[in-house]
Amino acid sequence: MVLFSVINVVCVVAVLYSLQPAFSQSSAHFRGLRNEMVTRYIEGEGIKNPKVLSSMRQVPRHEFVSSTLKNQAYQDLALPIGYRQTISPPYVVAYMTETIDPQPEDKVLEIGTGSGYQAAVLSALVKDVYTIEIVEGLGKQAAARLKRLKYDNVHTRIGDGYLGWPEEAPFDKIIVTCSPEKVPQPLIDQLKEGGILLIPLGERYQQVFHLFQKEQGQLKHKRLIPTLFVPMTGRSEEKREIKPDPLKPEIVNGNFEVDDNGDKKVDNWHYQRKVNWVTADAPEGAAYLEFENESPGGMSQILQGMAIDGSKVNSLDISLQISYMNTVQGIETFQKPGFIIHFYDQIRRNIGQAYIGPWIGSRDWYRETKKIPIPPQTREAIIQLGLNGGTGILKVDSLKIDKIE
Repeated sequence: MVLFSVINVVCVVAVLYSLQPAFSQSSAHFRGLRNEMVTRYIEGEGIKNPKVLSSMRQVPRHEFVSSTLKNQAYQDLALPIGYRQTISPPYVVAYMTETIDPQPEDKVLEIGTGSGYQAAVLSALVKDVYTIEIVEGLGKQAAARLKRLKYDNVHTRIGDGYLGWPEEAPFDKIIVTCSPEKVPQPLIDQLKEGGILLIPLGERYQQVFHLFQKEQGQLKHKRLIPTLFVPMTGRSEEKREIKPDPLKPEIVNGNFEVDDNGDKKVDNWHYQRKVNWVTADAPEGAAYLEFENESPGGMSQILQGMAIDGSKVNSLDISLQISYMNTVQGIETFQKPGFIIHFYDQIRRNIGQAYIGPWIGSRDWYRETKKIPIPPQTREAIIQLGLNGGTGILKVDSLKIDKIE
């Protein structure tokens, strides 16, 4: 379950999108939205596996969210599902599904059932899905939903995913939708020889997808793209060695210089959409980011999370280098190029946001600064930077944040 669902644009955007009731809308209406979702946000972002695309077109995502959020179900957004958890954005689900290369005879273990959406997508692609949810209320809801929708090859359990499902091991594939600091040993033990494990690993707000394949009892490893998921709770969280300091909020790789895995995407920033890592003619250092979007309302942004205790940190000084050319507002009034910081309380409820911008028109490189007050209830924040639904070209470099107590 992706963290930025509650902690990203979603809680803000979900309110800003149409709030008309969805209960009267037909299945044909949702099918049209679902096809558009796949074309625009999934196939359009590089997912190629035809079976994965087909499953994404078939699974009714609106059935996996609350009735008040059905109109947002086919946006590429994570959405809150209660219990401080979220349903991952459709692209993330498709990306994870394609990455494990599901086969018709596979037995798959999923850690973190959430609403059941990822398990439902896998259901049509593999023989059996075994999925574990640690939150009892959420797990019971998902089990009932999957049964009602007749995903009969999905088997649910309430428990600590750290321990896996030893009675059903070994598994051909294991997919983890919450983030531990390290790979739990029981999951390694329960992975079949030659099997694949996909898991987001890392610190609380700095995670990366890792793909493992078991060879002669050992894990062969490949580092993939940055991401941000809710933590794996239970035993995994108890074992976490590195924890963020909410009294020292910081941006990692704010100068956009680091790309350790050489994938031409800037490290430490997740949910990158329509952004290029440019390594020439930077105003500071060797690299900068360039956002470009021609479709009003299209996503062109990056995100990064941080811990911050608003009862102790009163405000932040934000500064960054920017340049923009022919930038225009998107379809909605809130779709403007700029810097947004979203604030969340201890139960991950959105309690406000602050802006720098909008950056409309054309202007050469300059440094912009702003002091942003922090709501006292704040415990987490998400930085959103980019065109944010606007069009044109935006260049950004040297983002810096300093706290003020």
